[in-house]
Amino acid sequence: MSLAARILLGALIALALIYIWRWIAFERARTREPVPASRGLLHAATGFITNFFDTLGVGSFAPTTSIYKLLRLVPDERIPGTLNAGHALPTVAQALIFIAAVTVDPRTLIAMIAAAVLGAWLGSGIVARLPKRGIQLGMGVALLAAAVLFVLGIAGWIPAGGEALQLRGPWLALAVGCNFALGALMTLGVGLYAPCLILVSLLGMNPIAAFPIMMGSCAFLMPVAGLRFIAAQRYDGRAALGLALGGIPGVLIAAFIVKQLPLLWLRWLVVIVVLYAAIAMLRAAKVRD
Repeated sequence: MSLAARILLGALIALALIYIWRWIAFERARTREPVPASRGLLHAATGFITNFFDTLGVGSFAPTTSIYKLLRLVPDERIPGTLNAGHALPTVAQALIFIAAVTVDPRTLIAMIAAAVLGAWLGSGIVARLPKRGIQLGMGVALLAAAVLFVLGIAGWIPAGGEALQLRGPWLALAVGCNFALGALMTLGVGLYAPCLILVSLLGMNPIAAFPIMMGSCAFLMPVAGLRFIAAQRYDGRAALGLALGGIPGVLIAAFIVKQLPLLWLRWLVVIVVLYAAIAMLRAAKVRD
């Protein structure tokens, strides 16, 4: 493992510990209503399932949003914050695994991660202040985009990529700019994994290189964005905690025990459910507050 990878892993662990400490401090300072035990188990099950399949390449944001809409678990205006706050720690676990396992040029990896974090920090400040209708419209469009990306992946229309493990010059600048935008969109509930995979493949990189880049980007940006949502109280604390507690075991089982599953039919099911959630979100946006 390279020195840069070791430094990134150390920084990621430190960030996760700071995130946990600040999250606990914020939660202690706010009043909470009691939640039925059955709903707490449902939140944990949602975290386990979505992060299990996220580690295998399905993604977690769109499926989680769909579950929240179908079961009416989280108010629409709190979904972006809940996704970023709750999926942060499971994504850190994914990043620790893949940064250690896959070798990528340190300059490319660090530059793209830093850009995504900056985009998320700016984006979360904007999304945390958006009215309910704005979030519904944004998430409705984001879910439609996610469904399109799912279909592109299933059909094999996502570029296969090349063999490069690094980017230089204008190509690196382009990748950094795109990852900045993807980091900002993450705070609205747009998953970064599929767009990042397409991006690095279009630029001629080996798709395997996308895993530490996209997981590292999310692992660093989600605690940053999550804390801004938590501080603004624009998230569901119990739901986010369930995602975290259920999600980490899901990641570990998927990465070290299952490793690979035939996921074609599951991906088509996700497309159908995500389209339903997108339509429901856009229809809800038509109703004035």
